[in-house]
Amino acid sequence: MKIRQDRLAINPLQWVASAEGWIDPALAPPLDRQLSVIRDAGITALHSAVPGDMTPEAYAARLADHGIAPAPGYIPVRLTEDAAARQTYRDSAARVAEQHAALGVPVVFLAMGMAKDAERVARPAVGHAARRDRLEEVRDLLAGIAGIIRAEGITPAFHPHVGTWAETEEETRFILDTVDASLLSFGPDMGHLAWAGADAAGLVRDYADRVASVHIKDLDLGLAARAREEAWDYRTTVRAGLWSEPGHGNADIEGFVDALPDGFDGWLIIEVDRGAQDTPEDSVRLCGEWAAGYV
Repeated sequence: MKIRQDRLAINPLQWVASAEGWIDPALAPPLDRQLSVIRDAGITALHSAVPGDMTPEAYAARLADHGIAPAPGYIPVRLTEDAAARQTYRDSAARVAEQHAALGVPVVFLAMGMAKDAERVARPAVGHAARRDRLEEVRDLLAGIAGIIRAEGITPAFHPHVGTWAETEEETRFILDTVDASLLSFGPDMGHLAWAGADAAGLVRDYADRVASVHIKDLDLGLAARAREEAWDYRTTVRAGLWSEPGHGNADIEGFVDALPDGFDGWLIIEVDRGAQDTPEDSVRLCGEWAAGYV
């Protein structure tokens, strides 16, 4: 399946991947440096993340200066009993959705967020400590935040993620089956689903009418299976070399893309949390080479 070039984007996590196997935004180089490397790699769209000191309009103009368009960004939320924290998540979701509306990006990924000390970060990808009542709380939280996003005219796409209370195929299906499609769409990440042992392509086929945009991630499936069996934690698994640039692991990217419905016009966003290359720039370049083969 060929993909429109203007629907291929990147979330350049290579620059913020820390040595401990986590994500540290403080590691990011200046935005203009990132944009130059991304454009030189032949990638023409970027996961939207408006810096705190910029307006959406200024951000869009900066991207346009480099020949890059904005693509769907990301909203993480967590379960909490703290009322102030819950309000912060609601306010953040409204702000990011409003930014997407200003950027002209109609979709945003909505996921449960991670914390370094979370139970499932210590025991990821196996549905550790699963409980139906907590899953219902997760469902209700996502549905509530989805309503806030919809109020801004933006489509929220549920994004299962390893290390959170919504990571497995069973949990993914429960949330999609119990939240109305008119409220919550689907934004699968093939890499995180595969890490959790899920059939990502099967989920895309089963919920084809709800897939709004997707994340493309390649990985070492054998290492993922070993990590699950030997109870490695999240950061140990990442440091061991889980992720790779598209086409450099053994995930079935082609099968995942081919599972997308005919006429699919959502975004495919490439992510490499921690690549196998010497530098982030080399990693981004390889992402661009892979993308060129899909248009």
